Amino acid sequence: MVDGNWDQIRIMEKTAKKNGLHLTIICDLIHVIEYLWKAGRVFHSKSGPELESWVEHRLFKILEGKAGPMAGGMRRSATRQKLTAGDRKPVDTCAAYLLNHAPYLRYDRCLAQGLPVATGVIEGACRHLVKDRMDVTGARWSLTGAEAVLRLRAIRSSHDFEEYWTFHEACEYERNHNNLYADGKVPAVIASRQNQKRGHLKAIK
Repeated sequence: MVDGNWDQIRIMEKTAKKNGLHLTIICDLIHVIEYLWKAGRVFHSKSGPELESWVEHRLFKILEGKAGPMAGGMRRSATRQKLTAGDRKPVDTCAAYLLNHAPYLRYDRCLAQGLPVATGVIEGACRHLVKDRMDVTGARWSLTGAEAVLRLRAIRSSHDFEEYWTFHEACEYERNHNNLYADGKVPAVIASRQNQKRGHLKAIK
């Protein structure tokens, strides 16, 4: 998830290619919406239903994977209205962003795969999992300790703790018992003699 910065995109693509990774890069939808609002105010200077409708129509079309047609349409509208270069600048800026970043605006494909198209869910997860725990007053963390705590928080937040703990105990048993005996056979536990008579404790004055 990126904001459209080309240096960032190039570094990510280069790193992915170098490591043989398939990387899905998508521009944050919030940034696209910001461009749309600025362009929309060129045609509807006052806030209201008309401006909202203009932005909403183009936003839904972009979500359907039609960023290119929307860019061309808003440019033609500006040309038909004979707007000056200065007045239509937000429109041209928005259109250029949509066209130049078209490979990273395939929201229809991302949504079909269940992928996020905005960073809100990611930022929320970072705050809940990381900041709320790591950023407490006076806390000091080693990388190992922080990693362990964050993994447990992620498991707990995903409601997988019970399943994880069963797995954890099985691994502990394997490591601390099965591996220490021949053929992995742990001797049977001898039953304690609960009925054995024991002397009573006496209070000493």
